[in-house]
Amino acid sequence: MNWHMLKFQVIELLDKHKRITSVAEHLGLKQPTVSFHMKSMEQEMGVQLFYSRGGKVHLTEAGQSLNHYAKKINALVQEAERVVKEFDERGSGHLKIGASSVPGTYVLPEMLSSFSKLYPQISVSLTVRPTPIIQDMLLNHEIDIGIMSAEPFQWSPLVGETLCEDELVFFFNPNHRFARQETLYPELLNEVPFILHGQESSTRTMTLNWAKSLGVKLKPVMEMDSLEAIKQAVLTGESVSVISKIAIAKELQRGELSCRSIPQNPFKRYIYFTYNADRIRSSFFDSFLACLHDSVRAY
Repeated sequence: MNWHMLKFQVIELLDKHKRITSVAEHLGLKQPTVSFHMKSMEQEMGVQLFYSRGGKVHLTEAGQSLNHYAKKINALVQEAERVVKEFDERGSGHLKIGASSVPGTYVLPEMLSSFSKLYPQISVSLTVRPTPIIQDMLLNHEIDIGIMSAEPFQWSPLVGETLCEDELVFFFNPNHRFARQETLYPELLNEVPFILHGQESSTRTMTLNWAKSLGVKLKPVMEMDSLEAIKQAVLTGESVSVISKIAIAKELQRGELSCRSIPQNPFKRYIYFTYNADRIRSSFFDSFLACLHDSVRAY
């Protein structure tokens, strides 16, 4: 089987767009050329890969299986192009960064601004997603570097370098009765209106594990997947939630929010610089990591 890389792009884009016209426009091809590659793939594989329904093109089960590998191949090719360009004598290139909510929202924006001033020839794109999704993106070579909050982990072939601790705290309105408590005891959290983080959040997982380990019965009244939305809900109401202390540093300094340590909390979370060991680590990595270390010293 002698496959051109274009065929892998065609099948991935068909799964995404469901229309031959959209795939042709994306690749700069004519529609008959895309149709030719579709027929060619089916003839070479000896199975049906596509079917039409409602004016859209869908992948068969065999097509979905092939697309699983096509996405990996396409991602590796794109990664290879980025890595090779990093060895350009001019030092120009592109880094794709993925980050979980806390570092992506409260640490990286200022750091990336400084990095761009130091290395204007390097362009950077940032994707903010929950930690499990960043992990998958690294494994699938969709990003070069992941900056994420997580418990200590071993996710071979991922390599993680600890940047700083990401302490979780209970936080609430300064007028909340908890603000008069020097220490929060577990039983005080029973039946208190509580805001949970979204389903994919590692903060949610750690919160529920903490409550279960101590027999605390939380009373969820809302569920939100936005840190800023949770902050605003707590700021204007009587609810309590858990958040990274980094995420509310400015509000604490201004006296707009109050927080207390999580009592009897055995769970530790850190912010990690993470990458796939299968990805060549160039000088870009070291330059980016040096800037990152400088930016997290305050935490």
